[in-house]
Amino acid sequence: MSADKKVPDIRFKGFSGEWEKNYLGNLIEIRSAARVHKEQWTEVGVPFFRTSDVISIYKGQENNKAYISHTVYQGLSEKIGKVTKNDLLITGGGSIGIPYLVPNNEPLYFKDADLLWLKNNKKFDGYFLYSFFFSEPFKKYIKSISHTGTIAHYTIEQAKTTPINTCSNKEQTQIGNYFQKLDNLINQHQQKHDKLSNIKKSMLEKMFPKQGETVPEIRFKGFSEVWEQSNLARCTDLLTGNPFNSKEFTAEGIFLVRGMNVKRGYLDTSKEISAYWPSFKGLESYLLKPEDIVIQMDGALIGKSYAKIKSSNLPAILVQRVTRVRCSEVNSEFIYQYIQKNFLNYIWGIKTETAVPHLSLHDIKNFSIFLPTKKEQTAIGNYFQKLDTLIEQHQQQITKLNNIKQACLSKMFI
Repeated sequence: MSADKKVPDIRFKGFSGEWEKNYLGNLIEIRSAARVHKEQWTEVGVPFFRTSDVISIYKGQENNKAYISHTVYQGLSEKIGKVTKNDLLITGGGSIGIPYLVPNNEPLYFKDADLLWLKNNKKFDGYFLYSFFFSEPFKKYIKSISHTGTIAHYTIEQAKTTPINTCSNKEQTQIGNYFQKLDNLINQHQQKHDKLSNIKKSMLEKMFPKQGETVPEIRFKGFSEVWEQSNLARCTDLLTGNPFNSKEFTAEGIFLVRGMNVKRGYLDTSKEISAYWPSFKGLESYLLKPEDIVIQMDGALIGKSYAKIKSSNLPAILVQRVTRVRCSEVNSEFIYQYIQKNFLNYIWGIKTETAVPHLSLHDIKNFSIFLPTKKEQTAIGNYFQKLDTLIEQHQQQITKLNNIKQACLSKMFI
């Protein structure tokens, strides 16, 4: 993008003319807060925001909140004013430049050393300004003021000299509304994704037997038999991969499933970490099939890194230090969900904290499993497979919408 560009690549219909170059400090008040000592924090009262609060809201996570009394808040507000709707709080230390758009006029105060206060006073459309802090021009400015090897800071003076190109209030409102709708859609899918993930976590606990028990807490109607104890060696076919010379890997050919490709719940086939082999001749026994389960045997994420092979991953060859679990006598989806439920706890039980992260085939063979009838296995496997499909659909929508948002942020701001 040209440094002297005066209009964005994408605009809403009806808007024309050049955007105006300026600096944030010329257009809006940028302040800090009066000092609040930690002994003034309370467990209830007026919310007291710190960097951690803004970042937690941005990431959609919970954190331990702080408060100050209404009396302290009133005294401070009389000195410096009140934070009101459409003001922004910006992180000034650590993860710098993360914005929080104040949604209403309810009492709110913030930590002076952590956050910058952009007092809007209707100078900007709130969501337009909020979205600007995720745009490419702002990211470029932050990169220009950051120094490698030092703790990152975004100061009041740096905020005041932040370059910003602006348009009419009407166009700002259109842009702000567009990004607000996008964010709302992303949040809706994220909430549904999280809700389904929590349901799955709960049902994994209830639909498989707890330690010391032989039947689960919840079962489908018509099943009453006691589950029988087994292990992976007895109920599945296990195989570790072929040793390859990495110097002979090719840039294309048959995909090689190495430990680095096995993530938690999926196979990472991205080009930057993928390797290939020209032919499977002589390696037929290491060819993977749909529904095979692969388990990473080395690294910090052992016990968490396993995936189920899909037809879209094939053809693929199994590489050394990855174990293949093939199910013929048992339902593969049931086994896959059982691994998700219990495998990590099993690993914690047999490995010490000081041990090099490493699994042997013997470790995997001895992973204990309680098995119901094949019919009940299938019913349980189908239930979790449907849940996983719904979760994946929402994740795909989140990814798609985030990609749209990033593309628009790069083309709708200059």
